[in-house]
Amino acid sequence: MPANLSPDYKAAEAAFRQASEPKERLERLREMLRTIPKHKGTEHLQADIKTRIKQLTEELAAGRKGGARSGPSHVVRPEGAAQIALLGPPNTGKSTLHDRLTRSGAEAGPYPFTTQFPQPGMIPYEDVNLQIVDLPPITEQYQVTWIVNALQPADAALVVVDVGTPDCLDQLTGMLAALANRRITLVPDWDRTHEEEEETDEIEDPFAIRLPAALVAARADEVPNAEEELEILQELLEIRFPSMTVSARTGTGLEALARWLFEALEVVRVYTKAPGRPPDYDQPFTVRRGDTVQDVARMVHKEIADSLKFGRLWRNESTNGRQVGRDYRVADRDVLELVTGRE
Repeated sequence: MPANLSPDYKAAEAAFRQASEPKERLERLREMLRTIPKHKGTEHLQADIKTRIKQLTEELAAGRKGGARSGPSHVVRPEGAAQIALLGPPNTGKSTLHDRLTRSGAEAGPYPFTTQFPQPGMIPYEDVNLQIVDLPPITEQYQVTWIVNALQPADAALVVVDVGTPDCLDQLTGMLAALANRRITLVPDWDRTHEEEEETDEIEDPFAIRLPAALVAARADEVPNAEEELEILQELLEIRFPSMTVSARTGTGLEALARWLFEALEVVRVYTKAPGRPPDYDQPFTVRRGDTVQDVARMVHKEIADSLKFGRLWRNESTNGRQVGRDYRVADRDVLELVTGRE
């Protein structure tokens, strides 16, 4: 049966895909349920939306009630320039890597499933922070029920592997299969320009998650020829993820990993200034390559975005104070003055 999805539903679904805050995602889910055509062809999707609403409502309630009665929340509020999920099979050095990158104090042990709940932390890179969320290990036999909600706000994933383990390939393929069963796909392409999809009247899965991912061998100092072993793993896996070797114990490669993430995620820093004042270089607003002056205004404040007329741009000598429209694409380290209708 044709879905005959309404424009209102499609708009609500698109807004859900863009939402990162749990509360906003819940609002978008309710709007999807309100606007979806009610007929037999959408019954399964209606049930799925209701299930997601129930799960997310419980997650938000748990966060409000606190840990003693409800336990920690399974959804981490995005902070910093991007949120990266740290995934992997058991005992790959994932939590040790998280602690070394972020100084989070994440518990690590020589036994599987030490990590039980999401553990956020920040990687500093120059004048921005990247949020890394350590998640429980995943196998074909063991997946936490809330993994979908936990990954919904993530921008990308790092998959930690132990190339010195004989069953490393089996562990990794098992983890990918377990994620696929939850409609989560890790993809090797980090280019945002490939995300656009053709318009269709068929029902698409609004809850399918596609995350750009990279492989990280975190115990390179303990494995002879770790880079060669990682290359062999890629060939056997038949998926060419970006990959790198680091040492969580010695710190080798960690600075390069932070730089790679910043570049691969196409983070763009924009510094704002008030009329007649110097730019504020203390804390840039972060958007992504291809985003516009209007997107920066939304980051600053909703009212400014609603009343924005144009921007004034400082990038180099030829653009000092140049007037640019709301759809003008910003670049890294731009200085921007936002001019509203009230000024």
